[in-house]
Amino acid sequence: MTPRELCMNVLHYRDVDRLPAVHFGYWAQLLDEWAEQGHITKELAEAHKKGNKDAKAEMNKIFGWDCGWSDGLAGTRNGLFPRFERKTLEVLPDGSHRIINGAGVIERVKPGIVSIPSEDDYQLKDREAFETLYRPKMQFSPERVNYEFFRHFNETRDPDMPVGIGIGSVMGSIRDMTTVVGMSYLMYDEDEELFADIVDTYAELQYKCAEEALSTGAQFDYAHFWEDICFKNGPLLSPKKFDELCGKHYKKRCDLCHAHGIDIISLDCDGVIESLIPTWIENGVNVLFPIEVGVWGDQFEAARKKYGEKLLGVGGMDKTVLRKDKAAVDAEIERLKRLVAMGGFIPCPDHRLMPGSEFELVQYYAEEIKKIKI
Repeated sequence: MTPRELCMNVLHYRDVDRLPAVHFGYWAQLLDEWAEQGHITKELAEAHKKGNKDAKAEMNKIFGWDCGWSDGLAGTRNGLFPRFERKTLEVLPDGSHRIINGAGVIERVKPGIVSIPSEDDYQLKDREAFETLYRPKMQFSPERVNYEFFRHFNETRDPDMPVGIGIGSVMGSIRDMTTVVGMSYLMYDEDEELFADIVDTYAELQYKCAEEALSTGAQFDYAHFWEDICFKNGPLLSPKKFDELCGKHYKKRCDLCHAHGIDIISLDCDGVIESLIPTWIENGVNVLFPIEVGVWGDQFEAARKKYGEKLLGVGGMDKTVLRKDKAAVDAEIERLKRLVAMGGFIPCPDHRLMPGSEFELVQYYAEEIKKIKI
């Protein structure tokens, strides 16, 4: 069976001849490590970092992966457009730079440090800033959609690989524009009406982009949201407020996908997501991806017991074992067998493989995961 058949059959509770080996990609620094260790060429590492399709296929072949879940995503320019010009505002005595990023947030970045930058300030604080700086960047225009690409998509796609359409974010990208602090102030203390207007305006833009892409006749196996609105102790806002602000927008976009024959709709949200799952599943999202394991452990088994077979999963594999030894990998595979037995679940490392991941252990995992019986 092809990777596409394997993945779609598992998620539709249909028979497969084996489990697919699925991944979520690699940190750039890990590719550099493997190149320095002689496992792959520097040329392959650089090409993969640039998103080259042939390089991705070569890496899949090297490890025995069937596919990367998000490698087949096609999208539109459904975010801020144009984005803010990234520029340095100040160089500080410790060598760090205060910069404006593409979302208009002022960050402190230290050269050579690979980490989430600290946020110094933000611009989206009031109605004036929204109307003058942000609303103009949230308007639909035809240049946001590559109509020619989508019109020919069915002819040019790889028929053996699962392909999806990225349908954006409802709250996660707003958090990127306001910062967590700014979002909290706007939503609860300063201007609830403005915050709701921001969410609605951005959501309508993203809906229109998806609608235009799907209107071309391009066909997809799944659709995908990106959200990242939780942390290690739960969501960054109350579940009630999240449902009030976002539920209707998930439903509208999921209904659009259903109308175009897409019944697999996945969502990427890091952190402890349990209290937000009701909003997602009640409004059409049915696949959790990548199901971050984190310090809090597995979240899929409890959620499946609560919501039943309508909740599907891709992910949930603790990728840190790939920095240890075969015994650790074997123990993780044993844990995953229990989740696979529930059906509708495809194991996948819960994020991109991090620096320090052992090349041979990744090969071993990809080989062994395909041996799990369904």
